[in-house]
Amino acid sequence: MARLIGVEVPDQKKIGIALRYIYGIGPSTAIEVCEKASVDPNVRAKDLKDEQLAHLATVLQGYRTEGDLRREVQTNIKRLMTINCYRGIRHKKGLPVRGQRTSTNARTRKGPRKTVGVVRSKETKTPRV
Repeated sequence: MARLIGVEVPDQKKIGIALRYIYGIGPSTAIEVCEKASVDPNVRAKDLKDEQLAHLATVLQGYRTEGDLRREVQTNIKRLMTINCYRGIRHKKGLPVRGQRTSTNARTRKGPRKTVGVVRSKETKTPRV
């Protein structure tokens, strides 16, 4: 597997797709990186030469990716939580942040359903006569 800025990209995929495995690189950025590095985005990652991988790595240094980007996102979320804005409160409570409905959906953020209701004890069976 080819290794770019500390991430293993899959060999069997085209480099335009394989670059998306790097956190912070999406479809348009991957194509842009390939153009700047003068690499054809339709070439498989296993077919790249060492110099092409080096060009891709130097171009990727100009982008905020992986650890730096994750750290920045986390600090932004922490900032929202400390200033107690609406979005920060939603993050604290583990609810959807961007205005989605929560009465019926939002199971990903809320977790599995917690049943609320009466818990009945086992009724004793009386024989019918």
